[in-house]
Amino acid sequence: MTQPDISPSFPELVRTFARIGCLSFGGPAGQIALMHREVVEERGWVDEGAYLRALNLCHLLPGPEAQQLATWIGWRLHGLKGGLAAGLLFILPGALVMLLLSIFYVALSGASWFDPLFLGIKAAVLAIVAQAVARIAGRALGTQFKTGLAIASFLALAALSVPFPLVILAAGLAGALVGVIRPELLGAHAVDGSEPSPPARSLIAGTAATVLLWLAIWALPMVLIAMTLGTDHVLWQVGAFFSKLAVATFGGAYAVLAWMAQASVEQFGWLTAGEMADGLGLAETTPGPLILVTQHVGFLAALRDPGVLNPLIAGLLGALVTTWVTFAPCFLWIFAFAPWMAALERIAALQAALAAITAAVVGVIANLAAWFAMHVVFQDGDLLRFDWRAGLVAAFAAWLLFRLRRSVPEVLGACALAGLLLGQV
Repeated sequence: MTQPDISPSFPELVRTFARIGCLSFGGPAGQIALMHREVVEERGWVDEGAYLRALNLCHLLPGPEAQQLATWIGWRLHGLKGGLAAGLLFILPGALVMLLLSIFYVALSGASWFDPLFLGIKAAVLAIVAQAVARIAGRALGTQFKTGLAIASFLALAALSVPFPLVILAAGLAGALVGVIRPELLGAHAVDGSEPSPPARSLIAGTAATVLLWLAIWALPMVLIAMTLGTDHVLWQVGAFFSKLAVATFGGAYAVLAWMAQASVEQFGWLTAGEMADGLGLAETTPGPLILVTQHVGFLAALRDPGVLNPLIAGLLGALVTTWVTFAPCFLWIFAFAPWMAALERIAALQAALAAITAAVVGVIANLAAWFAMHVVFQDGDLLRFDWRAGLVAAFAAWLLFRLRRSVPEVLGACALAGLLLGQV
């Protein structure tokens, strides 16, 4: 492992990532750019090539790539304790803010201004998701084959109700096969081989120990829940579902939001479609990974079905369990696979599978946009009950995002105000 030009002290690393964690608004692109400026450009702790290779590794792994990149930086500079510090500090500020917003959300629901305010936020979220489709499509769909994968994934989810993990698995397998037979269909290019491969035999024992340790950490809350509340309790259902989600989170948070939303609303009945859109709107306003919206779902699910627990305590535990099983795997992936980074980059079939999955994600996010549109612009998903106020605010949000290129917080604020004003009509 090449050492950085400048090695910071551990307290300096902690102070820097505490600052990054509080300022990491704007989704993964903005977060990755912020860390690049702080760690590569201004402090020189990591060189440009290593940073980009680590980013490539994070794209290969399930979970939020920006948080995993933060963990990798900490691991590179100060080993295990550095990875834990950087990764946790990237999450904790946003997680605390999201928890407070969820509590206020429940406490204030029913107020006269509440529904109009969140009507505006939900309509803005619809435009934000549409923007995500456009941005990712612009980067990911460089060939006709990739475009076909995106269309096929959309139809599989929207028309055939194929499970999300199966869509991602099929896209990855198709990409791996095409990458070997016809790599030009994926726009494949040669991999930079400047970084030496690690000695495999010397890493196997350490990797196995790391995997076993983090699997135990990941499973710890589930064991405690099973021993105290049983596997019929909602906390077990929440932990089990979001553990599955953590393994399938390829392509960023938007890619799994449709699966999470539909399962949370239609399968488990933890919250309504409108509340799901509200949660995404809240997550867009907080620092940290967008996948923190899962915490909002876990909080509401446990709050409303506490069993023998106090509802607020159950809600807090639901948020904690959700956050734990969402992010514990991220540390597992980085601590286990970071030493193998150079070798993983040389596996052509793996790179091809990732390119195909990224293309399929465009269709997945398009399905999310369609799902949100059905439940935001049409009341109760009924095509005969068009909500003209939601449609008007969604058009306003699209104009702000696509034409005026305003930031997400600005759009959310403007649309919340528009919702309040239209609520008086």
